[in-house]
Amino acid sequence: MEQPLDYLNNLTENDWLMGYDSRQFNQIAQQLYLELTNLSVWETPPKIILAEREPVKFLASFLAACAANCPVFLCNPDWGTQEWQQVIDLVQPDIILGMENKAWDVGHGANSECGRCGRMGKKSSPRLSPHSPHFPLSSSPHLPISPLPTPHSPLIMIPSGGSSGQIKFAIHTWETLIASVQGFTKYFQLNQVNSFCVLPLYHVSGLMQFLRSFTSAGKLVIQPFKALESSQILNIQPSEFFISLVPTQLQRLLQNPELTQWLTQFHTVLLGGAPAWSELLEKAIFYRIRLAPTYGMTETASQIATLKPDDFLNGKTSSGQILPHAQVTIHNQQGEILNSNQIGNITIQAQSLALGYYPITKESQNNLQVDDLGFLDDQGYLNIVGRNSDKIITGGENVYPVEIESAIRATQMVTDVCVIGIPDQYWGQALTAIYIPQKSNTSALKIQTLLKDKLSKFKIPKYWIPQSNLPRNSQGKINRQQLQQIAIEFLQSTLK
Repeated sequence: MEQPLDYLNNLTENDWLMGYDSRQFNQIAQQLYLELTNLSVWETPPKIILAEREPVKFLASFLAACAANCPVFLCNPDWGTQEWQQVIDLVQPDIILGMENKAWDVGHGANSECGRCGRMGKKSSPRLSPHSPHFPLSSSPHLPISPLPTPHSPLIMIPSGGSSGQIKFAIHTWETLIASVQGFTKYFQLNQVNSFCVLPLYHVSGLMQFLRSFTSAGKLVIQPFKALESSQILNIQPSEFFISLVPTQLQRLLQNPELTQWLTQFHTVLLGGAPAWSELLEKAIFYRIRLAPTYGMTETASQIATLKPDDFLNGKTSSGQILPHAQVTIHNQQGEILNSNQIGNITIQAQSLALGYYPITKESQNNLQVDDLGFLDDQGYLNIVGRNSDKIITGGENVYPVEIESAIRATQMVTDVCVIGIPDQYWGQALTAIYIPQKSNTSALKIQTLLKDKLSKFKIPKYWIPQSNLPRNSQGKINRQQLQQIAIEFLQSTLK
């Protein structure tokens, strides 16, 4: 398998990073790689937190860290103090790249600079000796013990979660990420992938767009979503590109006729990160957008199932077929594999599977049992029913929020909605809809009336809480913990 610098050397004469200086990328990557390898006098490579805000610096630093076999933690520069405290305490980094203006006074004290790397000084033990208490790496309690990757498998920690305030890192290697790229290119029968990226590079959804283009000698466009939303469209041939969006981004772009027309020109519009609702998918079909709904997660290095655009435009509504590098089975609660069209727990085997979460305290498993419920149809297409943990039991009935949310959105009287269950002495859990009304005078009673012909009575929410916005992260995932607090406070004040 080719290593990071092999790909870089193949691109030295290629202007692949559109809108940026590809030569600057190469220079930063090579320079930082040399700086990091000069630290090889230590017994183990330094642990790096990567929080560069500027895309070229972020990607070049990521590549250099991988090439130098340094454990690298991808981080969101916009995390708050509490989140950074978690990360610093967990990682105990030796080097922080980026965040130059931030006062690193959390956790381990003052910052001492070492060249461009900004190596962290620790009050208890500055990194002046390979015999520091925090080293060697293999004996640190904060690093994986088993399974150990090969010497050419840099550990890549990608943040997962964080919407509820608890950040954890899925541990990947260069090999697991490249396995995802290879599965993608084989599935779409491509030799080269051109990507238009509007998603965060520290998140798996943005990082994998870079890797697909970088390792296949394709073109890469990076643009903040806000710039795109304000119609700052770069001069490219969309028909040659993949673009990845989350449902809330697609919804906002479809509100602009110019951007809607622009989306129709793309080779493929990948859609993932959160469940899409029926009205949004129907609108995409109406405009003949070549949408490819996907299913995947940080732990699988992005999608392991994707619906091809032609299937989507022909009326398919699933998450598509399984990519070549992965295998999905459906199990019942006893662990038995179910037949086609039987709903159960989803289990994933994939070459792109993360080793575990940082730090690993036990051997990683060969498969991943996820919280999602679904089934495989007769054609092998994966259909997602909902999340097991999101299941609401009200009056003894099992209810999945995604079905109710889809029905509420179909009324076209809300711009966003989330259904949760709150504790109730009589029902066990009471269905509660927290929503953004389409108009200020939208009546919850009118929405309920429209739902009577679409949903069983027990599926119609008991409580309705209007809000001006819902707490979603940059990937469109809802913060249900925060919604629970909103609901409790609202009901306490209104039911007095």
